[in-house]
Amino acid sequence: MKRREFLGVLGGAATWPLAARGQQQPARYRIGHLAIAAPTDSPPPPPANWDAFVQGLREAGYIEGQNIAFEHRSAHDQPELFPKLALELASLKVDAIFARGTWALAAAKNATRTIPIVGIDLEIDPVEAGLVASIARPGGNITGLFLDLSELSGKHLQFLKEIIPGTSRVAVLGNPDINAPQIRELERVARSLAVQTQAVDVKNATHFDGAFEAAKNWRADALIVLSNPLSLAYRTQIGALAKKTGLPTIYLYRAHVDAGGLISYGPDLPDMFRRCGGYASRILGGTKPADLPIERPARFELVGNLKTARAFGSTIPERILVRADIVLE
Repeated sequence: MKRREFLGVLGGAATWPLAARGQQQPARYRIGHLAIAAPTDSPPPPPANWDAFVQGLREAGYIEGQNIAFEHRSAHDQPELFPKLALELASLKVDAIFARGTWALAAAKNATRTIPIVGIDLEIDPVEAGLVASIARPGGNITGLFLDLSELSGKHLQFLKEIIPGTSRVAVLGNPDINAPQIRELERVARSLAVQTQAVDVKNATHFDGAFEAAKNWRADALIVLSNPLSLAYRTQIGALAKKTGLPTIYLYRAHVDAGGLISYGPDLPDMFRRCGGYASRILGGTKPADLPIERPARFELVGNLKTARAFGSTIPERILVRADIVLE
């Protein structure tokens, strides 16, 4: 073979494997996703939240299948699995971990002191919980968006009094292991409103039926669902149980109202997830979690469901509807 022909063949051989290798190359970064339920689980968590997290990454140029890949680890509604799942992600040496909720964050913190962790948690104060050193300068390897929702729990009780003026007994559905601050605040506000509250505990998915039955047997006039990953994953079941037992119920997130709940007041959760995606992108770009201040929700929304109100044989007062950001027909 002539030298020129040989170089031509060699050049072609060098070109096409390069293209093939470009198609098969692994993503440059891997992000561990630690949650009570993954996007592919059943029942799935609200899809708008995960989509918003992915959007926050995409806005910074990080696109799944191109330069990032996700390692999903779901506890499948069994919080006791989180320590094992967090250790799995740490052993994979992912570039960052996105941890959703109190259980996931605690497990991730125990699993690694070096892998950056972006967290989202709406039940605890991250400083009091020992996750970070301070809001302005977290230190360590954890940052993200947090909100201790105690004050919002009291607001929920006030909304119920407006919707059902004769309310004197309100059941509170939550997990005392992570909702203790909210339960204490509800008890404080209840005294000022001459309302009795009764906590009904839910620590796993099998407890929902019994919790609603306990609330009904206590002769509750209404119910408050506190924030935790389990109640959000089972929002459709909770809404159905509220209708079955005839208990008007208020929630923290719009996803509950979309699933048939009566009313919600709380942070715009997809907006928080999008901002978490932005934090993750900054970490992949080289920023240390210790230098990213803890953020709080920036937007809150009041959402009502008129169809559900009619199913309860009641109405949402006009003074609340005019303040609502979204009213579902």
